[in-house]
Amino acid sequence: MTAPADRRAFATEIVRTLVSAGHTALWAGGCVRDLLMGREPEDYDVATTATPEQVRQLFGPRRTLAVGESFGVILVLGPKGSGLQVEVATFRTEGPYADGRRPSQVCFATPQEDARRRDFTINGMFYDPLTEQVLDYVGGEHDLRVGILRAIGDPHARMTEDKLRMLRAVRFAATLDFELEAGTAAAIQELAPQILVVSWERIAQELRRMLRHPHRRRAVRLAQQLGLLEPIIPELAPVLADVEHPEWTHTLETLEALRTDRFETAAAVLLHTLPAGPAGAASHTEQGGTVRDVCRRLRLSNDESEAIAWLVAHRTDMEGAEEFPAARLKRLLAHPWAPELLAITEAEARARNRESTSARFIREYLQRTPAEELHPPPLVTGDDLIALGLTPGPQFKKLLETLRDAQLNGEVRTPAEALQLARRLTANDGGHRK
Repeated sequence: MTAPADRRAFATEIVRTLVSAGHTALWAGGCVRDLLMGREPEDYDVATTATPEQVRQLFGPRRTLAVGESFGVILVLGPKGSGLQVEVATFRTEGPYADGRRPSQVCFATPQEDARRRDFTINGMFYDPLTEQVLDYVGGEHDLRVGILRAIGDPHARMTEDKLRMLRAVRFAATLDFELEAGTAAAIQELAPQILVVSWERIAQELRRMLRHPHRRRAVRLAQQLGLLEPIIPELAPVLADVEHPEWTHTLETLEALRTDRFETAAAVLLHTLPAGPAGAASHTEQGGTVRDVCRRLRLSNDESEAIAWLVAHRTDMEGAEEFPAARLKRLLAHPWAPELLAITEAEARARNRESTSARFIREYLQRTPAEELHPPPLVTGDDLIALGLTPGPQFKKLLETLRDAQLNGEVRTPAEALQLARRLTANDGGHRK
């Protein structure tokens, strides 16, 4: 990860280089918003009067990539190994969005025209790092100051152009803790069913950003109120139909109480009313789909899908942990997603205004138990059992599990003790020998 000072210095140098060559160049969009809010931008975008060809000529072919040259966007790279990069876009206007996803054409334009084609006023400002001046043609400074998220110009037109802006409005309003301007909210409510013209990959990316953020409850609630959540996850319709549904109320409260930034964990809380679904199960086409159906539709990665399904399937597995045999407890806590399952268990308790004694027990157990005790190397393997003359099969696997439990429970401590137990268990069961 590059240092904030390095990112800022590099973005400033790009502006200086463009200006020295006779072009207008300004920081644009989200980085300006973040700076005015006193936040360190994660990245910087530069808008300029230079054409893509001029940008490439100025910085050289080895330091530039045409990531969106047809839309006037060139990626300028920093020195080799620095990890620095900045998108440089030519000021532009955009033609009709015929498919609700992307413009049919772009035309290079002035800064004022470029600002008016952007989504929200707080994202439509420019900043000159050389003179330290803000250029605001859309009222973004005012809306930023009073905490309002407002579409630039006609909100219906802005949402119609790119339907993903509806989800972006939810994310910005929630994560920035801003009020959604009434006209913008009304346009989203009217167009919400059309969110499905957007690719599932883009929808999923917005959901990831919402659910990773501490204000995830407000984002989910706002998406529900505006009519965006049900088209995306129709499996939740039974609980969304009743705003006072106890399961849905508990879901929102648990999302608020969740102390993690993992998307998979928050997604599991959101989808906990659905069955996890067996691996490889056929996708449902009617109401009553599974967590895996939702994950497939959102084009989530296999790792994300497996994690979410596991967390849903094992959501209550930590309850009563104080009474678990050591083997059961160690097997559970050795799972890679056990820390996130613990986070859900604690959030569920906080949502009910109580402490989870099971969660407290697990926290204390983990503090005093070395990691190697949770998942030690097995004392015996399948090869060891074959050497005893046993034939692989269902009972063979069951025997390995029994021996593993005995090891985790501390009943056997050496390979010799484990093999001795295996002999005892199979002494009267000759049917499993070769």
